[in-house]
Amino acid sequence: QVQLVESGGGLVQPGGSLRLACAASGTFFSIHDMHWHRVAPGKSRELVATITTGGSTNYADSVKGRFIISRDNAKNTVYLQMNSLNVEDTAVYYCSAGVVLLGGARYTGWGQGTQVTVSS
Repeated sequence: QVQLVESGGGLVQPGGSLRLACAASGTFFSIHDMHWHRVAPGKSRELVATITTGGSTNYADSVKGRFIISRDNAKNTVYLQMNSLNVEDTAVYYCSAGVVLLGGARYTGWGQGTQVTVSS
């Protein structure tokens, strides 16, 4: 199995920046697409950003131009650099990843989430 552990959340003022990280560990063959999602209070889950193994990225319109997703394949880690944060970015942020196990089985692993609060 694979464990995904997020870090880097916290409290930040509007206009500020935070960098989230999500590290995958455990026994697996490979990790493919990695994603960041968020769940804001009273709202449904939103796919924020995606990065493929080759580094292609895609963003939700709500974060385009402000957030940057990146990954370090050697460390099995995905990052989310969040700039120009506003109160609407307040949410629990989750990472997920497509995982291929040693036996060839595929599944989507999820992290436990990290809280990001944007407030003055």
